[in-house]
Amino acid sequence: MFEPQPGLGRGLFRQIALSPLLAPSLMPAISLVYLFGNQGLLKSWLGGAGIYGFWGVALGEAFYTFPYALLIIATALASADARLYEAARALGAGAWRQFFTITLPGARYGLVSAALVVFTLVITDFGVPKVVGGDYNVLAVEAFKQVVGQQNFPRGAVVGLMLLLPAVLSFFIERAMARRQQAALTARAVLFAPGRNLPRDIAAVALLAAVSAALLALLGVGVAASFIKYWPYDLSFTLAHYQFDNVDGGGWGAYFNSLKLGGATALLGAVLVFLGAYVCEKQQAAPLGRSLLRFFAMLPMAVPGLVLGLGYVFFFNHPANPLNALYGGMTLMVICSIAHFYTTAHLTVATALGQLDGEFEAVAASLKVPFWTTLRRVTLPVCLPALLDVARFLFVSAMTTLSALIFIISPENSLAAVSIITMDDAGDTAAAAAMATLIVVTSGGVSLLSLALEKCLGKRHRHWRGQG
Repeated sequence: MFEPQPGLGRGLFRQIALSPLLAPSLMPAISLVYLFGNQGLLKSWLGGAGIYGFWGVALGEAFYTFPYALLIIATALASADARLYEAARALGAGAWRQFFTITLPGARYGLVSAALVVFTLVITDFGVPKVVGGDYNVLAVEAFKQVVGQQNFPRGAVVGLMLLLPAVLSFFIERAMARRQQAALTARAVLFAPGRNLPRDIAAVALLAAVSAALLALLGVGVAASFIKYWPYDLSFTLAHYQFDNVDGGGWGAYFNSLKLGGATALLGAVLVFLGAYVCEKQQAAPLGRSLLRFFAMLPMAVPGLVLGLGYVFFFNHPANPLNALYGGMTLMVICSIAHFYTTAHLTVATALGQLDGEFEAVAASLKVPFWTTLRRVTLPVCLPALLDVARFLFVSAMTTLSALIFIISPENSLAAVSIITMDDAGDTAAAAAMATLIVVTSGGVSLLSLALEKCLGKRHRHWRGQG
């Protein structure tokens, strides 16, 4: 896969490719309904077929999982060694021969990891098949029907176990691949940078433009529909769909609850993740305890959101549990959100801490400086950009997630992502699109703010290192 030079807009294409992360998985499904549904603008493109069913779910999931696959594969391709390509050219290997003998084998682990991540996300996603699945039933929707629709918790637990098995299998396959993976870049490696090639660059930009147009279409149609009076017959502008108090779903309170959830998850989660990663990476005491902490930090990666939510239902909803009072409250939703996304956040902070030379702690210990002083004056300032990344990730994830919280919310604490389902079920698709648009705008605004803060901190960090 070719990444264009910065002058050709690589940064712009990358941001467009990552834009689905800002939207709940329901957003592409709603956009597909507006484009290819019974009254869709492009329904004729399907030649009489409908969007509801297998292909609708496949298209919606492709949009939803695209950025996850991109990040993994792009990281794998970025570690290519230029010396291998130089040697191949010297031996007379053409571009396609280099691709099949160097590029693909070098990115093998990234490709398998991306496939496993996409597989797990698709099989456990609830939003897309709920909206456009039609008669094509999937395990995630079946679990929702059993627990919420029929109050059949034992049957829901069985379906949850069925969801857990493929996710755990994917996790162990990925771990086995990771153990066999060799370092792509050695100490003498030279990072590969593709040279200028006008025909190839034009073809690559055309391909990226087509993919970007498809992503923006699925995101933009849902946003545009929220401002249209009656799609597709009356395309006049209106704000009526944003009057959430006139439809089911919890009204504006659901949106503000999501803001509270996202803020609390970001702040508390960032603190907990940093402390946990710091103990694992920088403390030498209690090696067994640190190993257990690492294990529990990795555990959420193998547990789908629906299974996690079901587990919280069975544990906290039991009348004999003294923590039963937390059930349905904001506190439990914050705890569940942090637990759900803990692994990714932990790995981010652990990587930042691992890049900090251990001599800081060694010198501080030799000078009898308390570890908390080193933590406050050195470790924390250096890790602030990573902590901002974690806080942004937790906020956006809490705003957009659905699966882990769908079972533990209460009518008094409805959430924006969950209200989209309620509105769509009631036939208020335009209001559902409006709520999804609010989530996208909010997530995008917080992400831009976080990037601006990271840029400022980056300048201060470079200045600090220069002074050092």
